[in-house]
Amino acid sequence: MTNMLKTINPASGNKLNTYKIMTDDAVLSIVENCHTAFLDWRHQSLEYRGDIIKKIGQALLNRKHELARVMTDEMGKLLQQSLEEVELCAAICDYTVASAPEHLASEKRDLGDGQYGLICYEPIGIIFGIQPWNYPAYQVIRYSIANLMAGNGVLLKHAESVTGTGLLLEEIYQSAGLPAALFSVLLVDHDQSETVIKHRRVRGVTLTGSPAAGRIVGQQAAAELKKTVLELGSNDAYLVLEDADLEKAVKICVQGRIYNNGETCIAAKRFIVVDAIYDQFRDAFVKAMQQVKMGDPMSDTVDLGPMARQDLRDDLHQQVEESVAKGAKILCGGNIPDCAGFYYPATVLAEVSPGQPAYDAELFGPVASLIRAADATDAMRIANDSPFGLGGGIITEDTEQAIELATKYFDTGMVFINGFGLANPKMPFGGVKDSGYGREHGGFGMREFVNTKSVLVMG
Repeated sequence: MTNMLKTINPASGNKLNTYKIMTDDAVLSIVENCHTAFLDWRHQSLEYRGDIIKKIGQALLNRKHELARVMTDEMGKLLQQSLEEVELCAAICDYTVASAPEHLASEKRDLGDGQYGLICYEPIGIIFGIQPWNYPAYQVIRYSIANLMAGNGVLLKHAESVTGTGLLLEEIYQSAGLPAALFSVLLVDHDQSETVIKHRRVRGVTLTGSPAAGRIVGQQAAAELKKTVLELGSNDAYLVLEDADLEKAVKICVQGRIYNNGETCIAAKRFIVVDAIYDQFRDAFVKAMQQVKMGDPMSDTVDLGPMARQDLRDDLHQQVEESVAKGAKILCGGNIPDCAGFYYPATVLAEVSPGQPAYDAELFGPVASLIRAADATDAMRIANDSPFGLGGGIITEDTEQAIELATKYFDTGMVFINGFGLANPKMPFGGVKDSGYGREHGGFGMREFVNTKSVLVMG
């Protein structure tokens, strides 16, 4: 087993940096130091915590270009989208500070006979986050800022391929005045990660990753009777209904599929189009996907950068080939280009049906699955015919019908009407079924890892 972590530029395939994995003793020391910092932090006021978190948001903006470049170098997202990600991170800091008094305030309840109760939301300790590479800053901000605001300590195991981003975030947090050791990056392997989960000082675990990773981490934490929040990806369906504005629908669907190089948990992945407009949509959608310009993510003239790692690109291509072998048809793309870097073109598969990876699995890259439905009812049936349930979309001019479908019938955690899925700090984020459980954002994340404590005053 190697004792080094390494980062690789996916646009060139060249090595960026190497990092030495921490010793077991160093990891244990970091955990204890985080706990010590938590013991003081938990008793600080919301105003005090909020002041530092607002400074973290400002520090992110002050170093926006530096952080964005590191993210693009490490995982290949377009530079402009990296800049947007940092801005979202700062907005999350501001929203968390502004909404914390509402979501974390104690509540008094009259119990009758002169008795009353207090409901308090108290921090519990260290929260261990295991985070992916696709949004290297946002994924970290999403769980860490909510938990720091709640009064917890935070540890991070970031994906190996974005180690530099994780370390830069740690530096930014500390530069903004966050107490030393309250947020720390652990450079560890999987065995060490399990040791951290088992550590008595660690009180909760949050993971964003694959269902396979979620099952492993969930079992490890459950064995220690520790709460988890799991966000495990999806194969989100976007329904294009008969009255949809075709031009708008195509634009939404193309951006929903290729944004972040198609490597987004809530990306549009399955496009379920009703029969009445299927042929028109297919022709326009394929034409638009063929026009997607792939190239250097540092350039402001391209639409699609490389995939984050070679193995991910190869796995995606294998899913495409298996789907074709089982009856799918490639309408555009579907080949590995002969160039440096881990590029894969915008691809559309038609004649997609159950039993194909393009129907059943998550295609984590710029490959769209085009599926014909008889009508809106049939489209919803197909959308829900999935083990996943993170996000989804409905494109129609009848907003009331879309709201009814979204609220009553769509078996998923989030539904985007006439737009493609991007996180909003004001709204809860999370899924159902194999997409995991628990919620972040919208104030819900601040209450995931707290002790909802009852204090009863009896006399």
